Amino acid sequence: MTDNRFSEESALSAAEALQHVLASRTHKRKVLGEERIVPGQLGEALGLPAIIHRLQSRSGPVRSEATERFEAIWDTLSERSRQRVREALGWYDPRELDWEDPRSNRRPVEDH
Repeated sequence: MTDNRFSEESALSAAEALQHVLASRTHKRKVLGEERIVPGQLGEALGLPAIIHRLQSRSGPVRSEATERFEAIWDTLSERSRQRVREALGWYDPRELDWEDPRSNRRPVEDH
C-alpha cells in the first residue's frame, strides 16, 4: 500500500481489521432505564460488511469498485483508527523504525 492505495487483497485485510477495531469500541446506552455497555456499530453504518462481501467477490470489477469504496472510507478515518488497523495487521512504516529494529533492514553491510 502506497499513498493510501490498496490492492484488492490488502483492502480486504484492512477492511476486516477495521471492522474488528470499530466493533471493539463500546459505549453506554440506556436500555429499559438501565445503562448497558454495547459494542460499536460504526462499521455497519459505514457499510463495511457489504464492502467486505464485495471484496470477496469473484468478479474483478466488483472487487475493484469495493476497493475504491474502501479507500474513500480509509481517507476519512482518524490517524488513531488507521494506526490501530495497521497494528492489528502488523503493518509498519520502515522509516519510523529505530535503527536497531531488525524489521528496518537498514543495518550497514559489515565487511569481513
